[in-house]
Amino acid sequence: MPSPCSPPLVSALLPTTLAECRARGWHEVDVVFVSGDAYVDHPSFAMALLGRVLAAEGFRVAILPQPAWQNADAFRQFGRPRLCFAVSAGNMDSMINHYTANKKRRNDDAYSPGGRIELRPDRATNVYAQRCREAFPGVPVIAGGVEASLRRIAHFDYWSETVKPSILVTSKADLVGFGMGERVIVEICRRLAAGRSIAECRDLRGVAYLLGGKEPLPDHEWHDAAGDNRTVELPAFERVSADHVAFATATRLLHHETNPQNGRRLVQQHGDRLLVVNPPALALDEAAMDRVYDLPFTRKPHPRYTEPIPAHTMIKDSVTTMRGCFGGCTFCSITMHQGRAIQSRSPASILREVQAMTRDPDFKGHISDVGGPTANMYQMRCSRPDVEAKCRRLSCIHPTVCKLLGVDHRPTRNLLRQVRETKGVQSVRVASGIRMDLARLDDGYLEDMARHHVGGQLKVAPEHTSGRVLDLMKKPAVSTFDEFAAKFQEASARAGKEQYLVPYFIASHPGSGVDEMIELAVFLKQRGYRPRQVQDFIPAPMDIATCMYWTGLDPMTMQPVATVKKLKDREVQRALMQYFKPENWFVVRKALLDAGRKDLIGDGPLCLIPANPPKAAVQARRQEARGGRRGDPTFVHAKDAGVRSRGGLPCSPPDDDDD
Repeated sequence: MPSPCSPPLVSALLPTTLAECRARGWHEVDVVFVSGDAYVDHPSFAMALLGRVLAAEGFRVAILPQPAWQNADAFRQFGRPRLCFAVSAGNMDSMINHYTANKKRRNDDAYSPGGRIELRPDRATNVYAQRCREAFPGVPVIAGGVEASLRRIAHFDYWSETVKPSILVTSKADLVGFGMGERVIVEICRRLAAGRSIAECRDLRGVAYLLGGKEPLPDHEWHDAAGDNRTVELPAFERVSADHVAFATATRLLHHETNPQNGRRLVQQHGDRLLVVNPPALALDEAAMDRVYDLPFTRKPHPRYTEPIPAHTMIKDSVTTMRGCFGGCTFCSITMHQGRAIQSRSPASILREVQAMTRDPDFKGHISDVGGPTANMYQMRCSRPDVEAKCRRLSCIHPTVCKLLGVDHRPTRNLLRQVRETKGVQSVRVASGIRMDLARLDDGYLEDMARHHVGGQLKVAPEHTSGRVLDLMKKPAVSTFDEFAAKFQEASARAGKEQYLVPYFIASHPGSGVDEMIELAVFLKQRGYRPRQVQDFIPAPMDIATCMYWTGLDPMTMQPVATVKKLKDREVQRALMQYFKPENWFVVRKALLDAGRKDLIGDGPLCLIPANPPKAAVQARRQEARGGRRGDPTFVHAKDAGVRSRGGLPCSPPDDDDD
């Protein structure tokens, strides 16, 4: 059984050095968490959250943040872990963390002190797992986090433009705990502490593993709502590597098994070994969510850091109310990691956290965000649990909002009211993106937002204007944005405030060609939006849109989808979204002429560019001809307080001359 420290230091930071372990009286540790992020004891950081959960169960947990990975020395500093290593690349996939959509190296890392780069390796999960093996052969290695979750089966890797095997093959980890890992990591550690082997953890929901060449498939049972206990076989790694149809088939099968209540076990052959992916872990109920978020987080970085950690600066005064998303956007990984079911905390738990924040001398009274993956799905779920248990629909709100979905915003409105009325709170902003197709159904919610929770700008994500592209994204028609925008402006006027929407749009998404981007550019021109930076599509592993990008097929219909892959073509789409920038004049002009849209060149009110190149456009072309390189305007990470790493930077308000 676990051997807790004596006396327990439940509110202290978890140790990051051997000296800190000794100060607790520890002679060994049970679990070493290895992470590509700096250690911030805030519930938005996975290592802190999972470490706290294990510590609350009595396990001795040490944190090894951003270790030197060139050899195994750093991985030996705590001695041999009694139970296991728990390895994660961090809150972000390490390749997305390191590279832009154009595969250029980013110049900062939001999860590192001072925003410094090169404190984690590429494909960090693989490297860390291998170093753990070298440090202490025989100690179980559990991989988890976003990077491992999204690579649990054979997947397309954008950075090498190849299909790679499951991360279990490349990392040689014993298990992958995919999705949100509280239940999985606790149960694994309990079993290991009781003397059971890592192989005896293979029946757990939310884990994936590789069988040995001669090992039989275990006879585990996870009966779903319909009593279905079948195993679904995906096309083998060798097939999906060579055959686009097989890859699309595997993607479709995978995404239809993501509901924990009816998801079936998946298997996929990798050479002579069989990959086994168990059904997803069940969603946490309200009481379980409260137990996790009520743990005594200090909400601060470890004092070992002398430089600010940008990600902490952004979220330090935010409050997580829920996790999961039932939107099912094909370019987004939230559903594949956090799940489709909305898992909400109780108002009492959230208010306890807010009250604790107000007692912090560093808190200035301003809460930067109250939300989660989206701002307005709190406590929303299917009104028919019996139907939800059997449902395999990938989105509850596309192509229409399901009639069984509870879309009541009153829990969100009541929660926000209680937070803003808490003593010591001066303002409460909502920086999480608003789901417009839900918000437009509740005028009272929009009134509350406009009056109390928008600091001049409100983020929304229409993503595109083309009906075809929006269908491929599983996003609502652009008319939804227009309807929402009108209601928001009216609500802002009634509140006596001048406020603007911050819409996000994606360039180079599958299905989006030059014609579709011209349509988007005209839309932006007509409404006065000027995106300061472009949110460029990045094919993340296992996403449906990534399958479209790689195979040219929509895996749900097997119909062809045009894709943009060449860097030059991506540049054209970005330039069209920023048609107003003088340095883009030549690229935009050529695109318009090639598309037969000369009508958009000139001095008319709807023209995108003038007939003659601005002086700045000529200067930019000369610089490029002399060997200068155009800047890469793709999204890195937002500097605005509370903006999460999902994507996009704010657009200017209409008629803003800053650009």
